Amino acid sequence: MHDDHASFEALSPRAFARVRAQTERLAAPLSAEDCCVQSMPDASPTKWHLAHTSWFFETFVLERMLPGYRVFDPAFRVLFNSYYNGVGEQHPRSQRGLLTRPSLAEVLAYRAHVDRHVLEVLAKEHADAAVAVIELGLHHEQQHQELLLTDAKHLLFSNPLRPAYRTELVRTQNRVETAPLRWHRFETEIRQLGSDGPHFHFDNEAPRHPALVPAFEIASRLVTNGEFLAFVESGAYAEPACWLADGFATLRSEGWQAPGYWEFRDGAWHEFTLGGLRPLDLAAPVSHVSFYEADAFARWSDARLPSEAEWEIAATGAAVAGNFVESEALHPVPLTEEAGAAPSQLFGDVWEWTQSPYLAYPGFRPAAGAIGEYNGKFMCNQFVLRGGSCATPRDHVRATYRNFFPPAARWQWSGLRLARDTR
Repeated sequence: MHDDHASFEALSPRAFARVRAQTERLAAPLSAEDCCVQSMPDASPTKWHLAHTSWFFETFVLERMLPGYRVFDPAFRVLFNSYYNGVGEQHPRSQRGLLTRPSLAEVLAYRAHVDRHVLEVLAKEHADAAVAVIELGLHHEQQHQELLLTDAKHLLFSNPLRPAYRTELVRTQNRVETAPLRWHRFETEIRQLGSDGPHFHFDNEAPRHPALVPAFEIASRLVTNGEFLAFVESGAYAEPACWLADGFATLRSEGWQAPGYWEFRDGAWHEFTLGGLRPLDLAAPVSHVSFYEADAFARWSDARLPSEAEWEIAATGAAVAGNFVESEALHPVPLTEEAGAAPSQLFGDVWEWTQSPYLAYPGFRPAAGAIGEYNGKFMCNQFVLRGGSCATPRDHVRATYRNFFPPAARWQWSGLRLARDTR
């Protein structure tokens, strides 16, 4: 990586404009009607993502750091506030799809207005106070770029026509053999985990701290669709012994019989992708599984999910390279080379569930004010995922990055890698 693609620390107008333009490029294949609809409470309309990411810069940068700034529309303060109680009221999350006004054109005008004024802030001689918040805002926007794609996928799948987001996306199904699964052993050690460096990291990645990690083994690659299909066809979705009690209750109430976006048609399994419905690629990593499904598969396989400490140890020193949004596949792809001395597919393709609940590291303190609501207040009833996905920007992730979702969530590109105790 080079220049402003490596990080936003030496924040430039070019870096800001690049990230902001990428959000609009990702939204471009969608119609105005697509951009307004909310397919479920956990998802947000594309138009809302476009507006909320602008609201962040307006609220935390422009209103506080640009003297004389006039807000684009006072009503937007409530409409596009996600969960920042310290800022004020929010429009109910489950009703974001009812916001037919403002129009998409007005939201795009709002983005242009905010962009113009943030660039004005960056042009000032003493912009240092704003740089850290703008950098946070850009990483926040990259999170919403991924959410824009995951939410659009759920929306299009909810349409009985199963329309494609982009029909020209590359197809790779069943063109390669699955690389053999191997085990990598790591010995018992006291390791330093988390981030304390000068490079950008979210507050939940710190402070760096020591942890005693017993010896473990971790799989050389991700679990594939073919391997998960064997789990499905074994009848495991009807076998309580494989499941945590809450997971089994959830699959029964939700009617789960296979991972999200799988469909059995004409005697064969298919998978809905952003390129439309395709035959299931048996060599590709399985995706759109909940924590419950990942945990059940691991039990069925006489293994377990790795802890986030184990995953971070395995990933430390590995190049942040893989199938990210820049590859334009927008779907997990098969591993084409066997694993070498270190595990493969650690970054990109799918977010990897860990067995670790999302909790604060020792000594964690959220930032003061509303910005402190960004991560800390969600440290309850969620599990950690690591590594990024096929919809994640490459320069957004690192070995210490902690994503988190409730255990039943599966509309994200979430998959798994096996681990086990040493034998």
